[in-house]
Amino acid sequence: MVSLNLKLAVFLVVSLFMLEEAVLQTTETPQLGVSHSAEKGLIKISIMYPYEEGKQFDMEYYESKHMPMVAGFLGSNLVNYTIEKGIASGIPNTPMPFVAIGTFYVKSLEDYQAAIGPNRDSIRADFANYTNISPVILVSEVVTYNSSLENPSGIN
Repeated sequence: MVSLNLKLAVFLVVSLFMLEEAVLQTTETPQLGVSHSAEKGLIKISIMYPYEEGKQFDMEYYESKHMPMVAGFLGSNLVNYTIEKGIASGIPNTPMPFVAIGTFYVKSLEDYQAAIGPNRDSIRADFANYTNISPVILVSEVVTYNSSLENPSGIN
């Protein structure tokens, strides 16, 4: 378990570093005396698989076949992708909300749509190889805020 947690921590740090470097635009947003830097630009496509009792999800296939296939369609527009494995709910003794969430970070929504459109049928046909869950898809713009820690309280 420690090895898995260490690998996850390293993966998250590397992913955050890549995300910061890929940002296209920066603005300053002062709030309560603390300088915040807002970074905009990446498009995030989240494919969420809700937990439902009796439903199946083959994580090995998803990681090794499905996500790499879709990533290949995205080409140079793809900055990176992540796979989240649901392990628990935020509320004790309740089912986790999602079995898995796959996320693609891309530079352009238009290029993403142009790449996925012609491959939509093959992507959907592959669902049967790893799940019987209908995914929920959210497309969003990533805005990352970094605060100056010189005066974290904001009090002068």
